[in-house]
Amino acid sequence: MDFVTVSESLNLAEAELAKSRLEANGFFVNLKDENCAFVFGAASAVGRVQVQVPEDQAESARALLQSQDPPSA
Repeated sequence: MDFVTVSESLNLAEAELAKSRLEANGFFVNLKDENCAFVFGAASAVGRVQVQVPEDQAESARALLQSQDPPSA
């Protein structure tokens, strides 16, 4: 199964949030380089976490992530 990156973050918490949103909507999600972000810290360009889904789900996953509005108070 080939995975493609649909989102990148320097912050592991942001990547986990994107992963949770995708999984809640039935996507199979892989976080790539999550250990690098933890080791090198949020400010390191080396520490980018890639949120990945199977290639055939990439377009739908990107649309879902882009459509998310921040919660209103």
